[in-house]
Amino acid sequence: MTAESTDEELRHSGYQPELKRTLGGFQVFAISFAFISVLVAIFATYGAVLNSSGPVGIWLWIIAAVGQTLVALVVAQFAARIALTGSSYQWASRLANPRIGWLFGWLTFWYLATGIVAMNNALASQALMPLLGMAPDENVARLITLALMLTEAVLVIASTRLLGMVTSTTVGLELVILAGLIIGLGAVMVFSGTGTVDNLASRGVAADASDYFAIGGPLTAAMIMGLTTLVGFDSAANLAEEAKDPFRTVPRAIVSSVAASATLGLLFIVILTLAIKDIARVTASGSPVATIIRDQLGPVTERVLLTGIVFAMFGAGMVMTAACSRQTFAMARDSRFPAHTLLRRVSPRTQTPVPATLLILVIGVVLMVALPGAALLQLIVASTILPALLYGGIVVLYLCVRKRLAAKEGAFSLGRFELPVACVALIWVAFSIFALVSPSEARIPGLIVLGLILIGGLYLAAMMVFNREALETEPGEPGAF
Repeated sequence: MTAESTDEELRHSGYQPELKRTLGGFQVFAISFAFISVLVAIFATYGAVLNSSGPVGIWLWIIAAVGQTLVALVVAQFAARIALTGSSYQWASRLANPRIGWLFGWLTFWYLATGIVAMNNALASQALMPLLGMAPDENVARLITLALMLTEAVLVIASTRLLGMVTSTTVGLELVILAGLIIGLGAVMVFSGTGTVDNLASRGVAADASDYFAIGGPLTAAMIMGLTTLVGFDSAANLAEEAKDPFRTVPRAIVSSVAASATLGLLFIVILTLAIKDIARVTASGSPVATIIRDQLGPVTERVLLTGIVFAMFGAGMVMTAACSRQTFAMARDSRFPAHTLLRRVSPRTQTPVPATLLILVIGVVLMVALPGAALLQLIVASTILPALLYGGIVVLYLCVRKRLAAKEGAFSLGRFELPVACVALIWVAFSIFALVSPSEARIPGLIVLGLILIGGLYLAAMMVFNREALETEPGEPGAF
């Protein structure tokens, strides 16, 4: 499909083309893959698995990978039919009703806004400061976090093409590092005989836990690695109006990014687990992945890993910033977001939504300055629950409206498998939400999510009173999708 025909589809949906179509197929894939950032996510969550369930908990990755792939297939069904910035907000608004769509958009906004803070704070404290030999210091980490968010916002504003170039570069680097570590660790273990197969079935420090298999117990908690890693694949759909031939490139990017991340991630965590020399010592370390690599490959390779993680995290931060700004822009141009008159503006020079991007930066600054360490951590944990809720909503929406979705010629389609895939995906999402909220430490994050939903409900009620027309008027003609 040509750019002209794609833009004509956009006009038929009720919008004038304002954003620039510069993202090719690999760049769209890179956006989803960079958001998932399997190297970064495993680096951040592998220690949690060792502490909760022991090394054997890594096998839950396979269950999470299958489940999230099914969800990605459902998301791709929507992306192949409605290629509009705002993704799930647009799908629900047009296929259910604007109020449901607004809730999708509100939750997506806060998931992305808090995720940006989480990613950059982790980049500052867990990767950049150790790489530079800086002692742990929360205040210094917060200052670095602010500088990183400012840099990402400036680059995202400057050019969508630049965003694509940076994410493609960081994804290429991440793939090279992952492949190098998998091959390097495997070779060292084969030739030195330092690999321990028994690690793959060890409960480690959780061996004596009496509630190991209980609901919300140590084994359930180990789901955190897969559930917090294999998310964000729908970010490609959020930039659909900046992608070339989005009806084909976006669905492919969504599915292939999850499949690639799941496969590489499984290989990496199996190799890491085999390479553990002392489970108790590695579990107790501040950075288990770095410790394993230092033990097996030496300090130079550890620093190479940290360097790659810094670049991967920065690329992921840029993607999150771009996706969140586009979500804001999509809702604002429909007059369904606070200060929508300002936030819907697109720079005629850069063809990017500048005010919406600056809003994301401001929110990040406020969160970093206003929240103490413990409160910030709880907010970050809450951000892991939001995508599960969103994916559950998307799957339910698909089951309700799938018969109204006419496939475009040559576009991605599950065909006769769409119903069984969606049903199993719904069962999986229900289980994943349960796994995230059942541990006792998830109580406060759960309340934070409920609070965000309540605030959104209050704003929605205010719109029903003072701006009802915005919730009842569709931008396009019926059948535009």
